[in-house]
Amino acid sequence: MLTEHAFCWIVDFPLFEPTENGERIFAHHPFTSPHPEDLAYLESDPDRCRALHYDAVYNGNELGSGSIRITDPAVQQTVFRLLGIPAEEQERRFGFLLEALGSGAPPHGGFALGFDRMAMLIAGAPSLRDVIAFPKTTAARALFEGAPVHVPPADLAELHIAVLEESNA
Repeated sequence: MLTEHAFCWIVDFPLFEPTENGERIFAHHPFTSPHPEDLAYLESDPDRCRALHYDAVYNGNELGSGSIRITDPAVQQTVFRLLGIPAEEQERRFGFLLEALGSGAPPHGGFALGFDRMAMLIAGAPSLRDVIAFPKTTAARALFEGAPVHVPPADLAELHIAVLEESNA
């Protein structure tokens, strides 16, 4: 029986993470604000920037995660550009957000607890698969739903999704 309770609040995550091919991706999500002390490095050394992202951990298990969002449209556009999103695509996909931020969005953020993880810890279960309704296998197959499954071409077309054959290049 567990007798110790160790809680931890983790901060100072990196804003970006490198991929295997050298590209940059966001560590939490692309709307996470850079740490105010690191804004000066956003253009010159973006990989040095920390994020206003935080996790709550109990006995080594993440209980929840959250972040403070970007409220400055210029900072948001810079982050998008550093993630490889060209200005035209930024406008097409996120123009509504950039316009709203330009109108003066207040500081805001969020935090979400993982109730499935808390249920696992309370039950003393060794795995999340023991406490969730439709667990996936370690190979990411969903046995109850039979997923992954073939999706009819009409359903893909309705969602503007194309399935491409993987090339051996």
